Amino acid sequence: MDHREEEKQSPDQTILSTGSPDRVEEPTQGQEVDSGDEWDTDLETDIGTHQKQCWSGAELYLQACQSTGCVPVSSFLRHLGGADLDLSHYGVGPLGAKALAVVLQNDLTITDLELEDNALQAEGTRHLMEMLQINMSIQSLNLSDNQLHLKGADFVSKIISGNFYIRSIKVSGNGFDDSAAEYLADALEGNYIIKELDLSHNMIGDTGGQHLGHMLATNTGLEVLNLSWNHLCMGSAAALSDGLKANSTLKQLLLSRNGFGHIEAKSLGQALKLNSTLVLLDLSRNLIDNEAAALLCQGLATNEALRVLKLSHNPLTNIGALSLLKTVTQNTNSAVEEMDISTVFVCETFVELLDKARQRRPGLAVRHSVMSSVTRNISALRVFQKFLKERNESIVDFFQALDEEGTMKVPTAAFRKAVKEANAPLDQRQLEWLIKKFDENCKFSIIYSQFAELS
Repeated sequence: MDHREEEKQSPDQTILSTGSPDRVEEPTQGQEVDSGDEWDTDLETDIGTHQKQCWSGAELYLQACQSTGCVPVSSFLRHLGGADLDLSHYGVGPLGAKALAVVLQNDLTITDLELEDNALQAEGTRHLMEMLQINMSIQSLNLSDNQLHLKGADFVSKIISGNFYIRSIKVSGNGFDDSAAEYLADALEGNYIIKELDLSHNMIGDTGGQHLGHMLATNTGLEVLNLSWNHLCMGSAAALSDGLKANSTLKQLLLSRNGFGHIEAKSLGQALKLNSTLVLLDLSRNLIDNEAAALLCQGLATNEALRVLKLSHNPLTNIGALSLLKTVTQNTNSAVEEMDISTVFVCETFVELLDKARQRRPGLAVRHSVMSSVTRNISALRVFQKFLKERNESIVDFFQALDEEGTMKVPTAAFRKAVKEANAPLDQRQLEWLIKKFDENCKFSIIYSQFAELS
């Protein structure tokens, strides 16, 4: 559905003299020129400052649209005066961005500007950059999916360098490559203003990841960095880990759908030994197998800050899942309260260990998958206890009846036979699992005195 609607414009209103969209106006004598930009601003108009102040935002916007030749976005007119302006998916385009910039440069109310999927391209981003050199209210900017590419990344880096009010920038899905990442990393080195940067769904690889890693080592403001769905692995992953070791502000690092495997997990594990601020690490949809999980555990064994670890859609098995859970539970200072391994089918031992861990840490949430057979096996002890209770027996009573010589031990074969003869409601798998639980060391005998507390 096309959200753009033409608005009627008054012929009596003076048209903004912004000239041709591609025209760059020469600065007048005495006018300062910012030598750091390759463009001079063309957002100025022939309308006097006093006259513009007398106009409403809607009037100024309609005039700017008429001058630039773009179709007004009715949603902008409807939401004037609010703090949040969401124009995502409206097809604003470069000229529409110019019209918006004319109005927003002096706006004092809008704090959140959403312009996702509007085909702004680099030209539209340039207009926004010029506007943001003046605007002092916008704190969150979403330019995702706007075909920005390398030239657009240059303008975004200038936004980062030239604005002291924006806290969050989202530029997901803009075809940013390693060169684009270098622009942004350079702008962020030493920056303490930007708190959130979303670079997901781009094409950042080895050298781009290295630039971003070096940036992390010096940046003192960034708290959320989203690098999901890029091409990070090997050297770039090592650089990011090195940056994480020195960083003291980052709280969330999202690395889903990259190339993190053994080598990358080892460097991350080393980083987690030293980092004390990261609270969320997303490694879902990578190449983390059991060996890589063990390397990651080297950091988890001592880390006291991480709260959320996401590892779904990795080639992990129950072995890796057990290693992760044991590490987290054995680290008495671990802060982990949520772990997502939802695509891993775990065994009975994992479920029992998790139940015990939750008794000590009720807030621990671990997403995992369990086959019905595992659930059935785990219920075997409870079913057997219920069966004995109905017979007014305890587990110890049952074993003592089989222990004629009072050795406090019963052969597993004798226990198996007695359970079957008693017609206990256990299937063969449940019975074998119960025997394995009672005879953990596989000595073919059960020392039943240890089950007194179960009676």
